[in-house]
Amino acid sequence: MPDGLSLKPFLIDSHCHLDFPDFAEQRDAVVERARAAGVGAMLTICTHLSRFPQVHAVAQAYPDVWCTVGVHPHQALEEQELCSVDKLRELAAYPKVVGLGETGLDYYYNKSPQEVQEASFRAHLTVARETGLPVVIHTRDADEDMVRILREEGGSEGNLRGLLHCFSSSPELGRQALEMGLHISFSGIVTFKKSEELRDFAKEVPLDRMLVETDAPFLAPVPMRGKTNEPSFVAHTARLLAEVKGMDPAELARQTSATMLTLFDRIPPAECGTFVKDLPA
Repeated sequence: MPDGLSLKPFLIDSHCHLDFPDFAEQRDAVVERARAAGVGAMLTICTHLSRFPQVHAVAQAYPDVWCTVGVHPHQALEEQELCSVDKLRELAAYPKVVGLGETGLDYYYNKSPQEVQEASFRAHLTVARETGLPVVIHTRDADEDMVRILREEGGSEGNLRGLLHCFSSSPELGRQALEMGLHISFSGIVTFKKSEELRDFAKEVPLDRMLVETDAPFLAPVPMRGKTNEPSFVAHTARLLAEVKGMDPAELARQTSATMLTLFDRIPPAECGTFVKDLPA
């Protein structure tokens, strides 16, 4: 367990989008509410290389926020000219950048051609291997190609570090990802009434491979459904996962935060949890 986590349990929102317009007028208040809810760190995720300056500025503005650099599969076509290995490598060296993505495959919406999504995904994985940075992976209705590409890009040899974020795919995909050494992050989807299969799979995921997230401003968990999601709401998802795992919520917070800081090891543990007011019971 990284230094600094044994003193006080806190949660980490491993995936949010604080640069999105939903938060433009109240970002300071959103961050403060997260701290009050026991969130000791937030990772704000890049979806467009063209918007990386705004994402990076948010991370620079708050001592407990870090960021990634990457292109979402929805934007793979429109960002095709920007998304090169060289550019990703350059931006990955910026201060407070701790990972790559989000990237991956989305065959549900197919907003970019599948071959363009794949090329973008492989570029991110190349830089992930070169730098050792974890990669944040989005996957939807693309299980077969996801496994194939991950294996071809070094997943089978343990040469990739990263996670399947906002996991809602088949348990089999999750198991194969775990076999390749990847992590699984659960969002508010796991709290939804019809997510029994996902909750059953969560029981299987070891705590040293489990992360929690909001994907804010999307997918607010029960009991906040219908509201704009925000990092403070990760406490509801964590509480549900603790119930599923049959453990104390504070211990789940402690262990998932330790997992997060082991995976995203550019985040200094000593700089997390500083502003936490109280961890929800």
